[in-house]
Amino acid sequence: MIYAEINAQLLEQAMDYNSYRAMIDELMAEGKTTGTNQGEDLVAYAKLNIARMNRLDKTFALPQNMWHQVQRMPGNLLFLTITEGWCGDAAQIVPVIEKIVAARPGWQHRIILRDENLPVMDHFLTNGKSRSIPVTIVMKADSFDVIGWWGPRPEGAQQVIDDLKAAQAEASVMKEKLHGWYGRDKGASTAAEFVNALQQAFEKPESKSAHQAA
Repeated sequence: MIYAEINAQLLEQAMDYNSYRAMIDELMAEGKTTGTNQGEDLVAYAKLNIARMNRLDKTFALPQNMWHQVQRMPGNLLFLTITEGWCGDAAQIVPVIEKIVAARPGWQHRIILRDENLPVMDHFLTNGKSRSIPVTIVMKADSFDVIGWWGPRPEGAQQVIDDLKAAQAEASVMKEKLHGWYGRDKGASTAAEFVNALQQAFEKPESKSAHQAA
């Protein structure tokens, strides 16, 4: 599937992972985060997210079996991640996606901010209605033909949210429990589900692969 909004101009303006991290650090040095909402709560979340990304950058390594799996996949792919610096799920997921893409020669990873690119985001809504992030779009690098996408969080993390919503837990409790789950999982579920979604996209290129979450 080809989308007019995903084009050479967009991808030229998109950031690589290191530029994305540098931008977030620079904003935080000014007491800011991405986007127009600079509320104290979002800036505080962004500060925590920097620590989370730093941890995963240092500790996450793609398991050997998955490394071999991605080497057998087609090359010349472009991965476009939609995210924001204040998003807690993104902090736990985007560093893992970067490690997976970096493991395969010929693959490229680019990052854009959701609120600056809503026409792109609206092609990849969770359950067809929610602008949940992060979302990673997989496409052929030479044609921008989208073959699949994944996001916004692993099934185990989504189950935590679903259970707490059913129990009518407060937002602060939900955030604490969610990031506790991510801390114990250490990126393993994200890597496994993302690599599996890639495999399915290559086996059935006519259909999108997407994790559906509320």
